[in-house]
Amino acid sequence: MARYLLRSLVRMMVAIWGISVMAFVLTYVIGDPLTVLLPWDTPREAREEYRRQMGLDQPLLVQYLRFAGGAVRGDFGNSFYAKKPATSLVLERMPATLILTFSGLILALAISIPAGVISAYKRYTWIDNVVTILAIAGQAMPIFWFGLMLIILFAVNLRLLPASGYGTWQNLLLPAVCLSVFLAPITMRLMRSGMLDVLHADYVRTARSKGLAEATVLLRHAIRNALIPVVAVIGLQFGQLLGGAIVTETVFAWPGVASLVVNAIRNTDYPIVQAAVMLLAGLITVINLITDAIIYTLDPRISRQ
Repeated sequence: MARYLLRSLVRMMVAIWGISVMAFVLTYVIGDPLTVLLPWDTPREAREEYRRQMGLDQPLLVQYLRFAGGAVRGDFGNSFYAKKPATSLVLERMPATLILTFSGLILALAISIPAGVISAYKRYTWIDNVVTILAIAGQAMPIFWFGLMLIILFAVNLRLLPASGYGTWQNLLLPAVCLSVFLAPITMRLMRSGMLDVLHADYVRTARSKGLAEATVLLRHAIRNALIPVVAVIGLQFGQLLGGAIVTETVFAWPGVASLVVNAIRNTDYPIVQAAVMLLAGLITVINLITDAIIYTLDPRISRQ
C-alpha cells in the first residue's frame, strides 16, 4: 500500500507544481496592481520606484522562483491592501469554506447513495423513473439559480430560514442543500449503474443461493463493490465541489474564501489569489490521497496488482 500511495503522491506533487505555474502566470492576466494601488496621477518615477519595491520589475522567471520558494514555506507575501500575510488571511476564511463543503458532501452522499441503491433494486419501475428524472434535473440546474430559488422560497416567502449569515445550522442549511444538489446527481447515477452491474454478478447469486437475507446480500456483498467508482469520483469531484462552494458562498454571502478571492481578483491582489489557489490545491491533493487509500482498501485487485 505504501508504494501505491507513494506513486499517487508523486503524481499529485507534479500536478501541484503545474498548478503553481498556472496560478503564477494567470495572476498577471488580472492586470497591473499599480493601476488600483496608486492614484492615476502618480508620477512615473514614483510608479517605477513602487514597482521596484514590490519586485514587479524583475524578470518573470525570477519572480516565479521567489514565489515557488515562498510557497514551499507557506509564505505568499503580504496582501497589497490588507498589508498582512496572505496565507493567514486565507486560513482565516478556510474553516467556513470547509464547513460548507463537507456539509454539502455529507448531505449529497446521504441522499444519493440510498437513492442509487433503491433505483437499481427497483429498476424500470416508477421509483427508478422518478429518481432518474430528479437526478437529471439536478444536473441541469445552475447552482447559482438554484440558490436564488431557495432564498426566494424559504427565506423571502416562507420566512423559515435566513437568506445569509454564518454561525448557526439555520445559516448552513440552505447553502449546504444548494451545494449537495451539485454533487448528488452524479453520485446517484454512478451508484445506480454500479449496483446494476453488481446485482448480476456471480458472487451475489451465490450469496443468495446460500439463503442469506436480502439485506445482508446488499450491505455485505453488493454495496461495497458498487461504492468503488463512487469513491473515486468523489475524490475527483472534490475540486469541483470547492468551486461550487465558491459560487454558493457568493449567493448566500457565506464568509468563506470566495468573497476574499473575488475581492482580491477585483483589486489585482496577487498574493491573496496565489495563496488561495495553492492552499486549495494542497487540500485537494490530501483528499485524493485519502480517496486512493479508501479505494485500495475496498478493491483487493489493486493490492494483487
